[in-house]
Order: sequence, then structure tokens, then C-alpha cells
Amino acid sequence: MILYDYFRSSAAYRVRIALNLKKIAYTQIPVDLVQGAQRNRDYLLKNPQGLVPLLEDDGQLIHQSIAICEYLDEKVTEPSIIPTDINERAMMRSIVGMIASDIHPINNLRVLNYLSDEVGITGEQRKAWYRHWMLVGLESLEEFLSASNKTGDFCIGDQPTLADICLIPQLYNAQRFKIETDQLKVIKRIESNCQKIDAFSRAHPDENI
Repeated sequence: MILYDYFRSSAAYRVRIALNLKKIAYTQIPVDLVQGAQRNRDYLLKNPQGLVPLLEDDGQLIHQSIAICEYLDEKVTEPSIIPTDINERAMMRSIVGMIASDIHPINNLRVLNYLSDEVGITGEQRKAWYRHWMLVGLESLEEFLSASNKTGDFCIGDQPTLADICLIPQLYNAQRFKIETDQLKVIKRIESNCQKIDAFSRAHPDENI
């Protein structure tokens, strides 16, 4: 498999975790988002959105990190990252939506660049935007996890799922932007448990520069 990747991309980080959990060997091709490599013609022919990650498997191109993770789960069934129980599966999808649909998109690099380049906000205003929406999302998620009797060592039960795969990259971003998260007790506990797993550690941006 080939993963078109950028080390700090939250979405690509998710896929690296999933690949590692599944013990799938893959080749990384870096796409430098800061330098604009995602807008190169050759890459746009593969991915018209000009985003990462993009997974290539035997000539098949799979776009979007959640779709890629689900593809990997169907291709290599163990260990599963999607719960078999219908209620736990619904909870997982809710958490994935909170992170991948509500938190991540409005703090994405292209959104931040638009705010700076087109709207004209200052660097400090841009950081304030990022921190505000990150905390709004994480605080809501903390309440959600705290209220659920399905939350265990991980977001759902005692095995990592796609929910944890989405959570950890977002917490990395919070750390980068110096957002205080110690008050998020459940989330911090889950983060600590994930950090003990090699598949998560090897996917960390510092290991993929």
C-alpha cells in the first residue's frame, strides 16, 4: 500500500494509526502541505480535492481518512477498529463525527490560511479562533464520554476503535497550539492509554517527519 501523507496532517495521522494497528506494511509518499505540494498537477490528478491522506492499494485510490480506515478494517478484519455491537458502533460514529466533522474542518490548514490571507485576521486572532473551536469541541466530547456507561479505558470499552484513532491526532494539535486540556479528565485518561500502544506511538508526527 502507498499512503500519500503529511506528517502533521490530523487526517493522515489517523490513517497511520489504523495501518499500524492492523500491522499493514505501507510506503509513505510525503505531500508537503505547507509548500503547496497538494496543488501540484500530478497529485491533483490522483486527488482532485488536493488533500491528504490518499491511500493507493493495487491501483485503487481511496480518499478521505474515515473511508480509508473503514476500508482497512474490512480488508484486514483483526484487530477490528469498529465495534460489533450496534449501540457501541453508533457511539463510535458519534465521536468520529464530533471530531472529524465538527472540530477538525474549521481548524484545517486551508481554513486557517483563508482567514489570514483573504479575511485578513492577525496571527493572534487566528490562534484565538483555533483555540476557541478546539476547546468547544473537546469540552463537549468530554461531557459525552463522562456521561456514557460505555466509556472504558478507551472511548468505547477497553479496546481502541476508530473513535480513539480520531481523538489522538486532535489532542496532538491541541498540544501544538498550547491549549490547556488537563481539565478534560476522561479524555486525558484515554490519551494516556493510547500512548502506551506502539501503533499509536509510531504514528506520531515526530516519528514521521
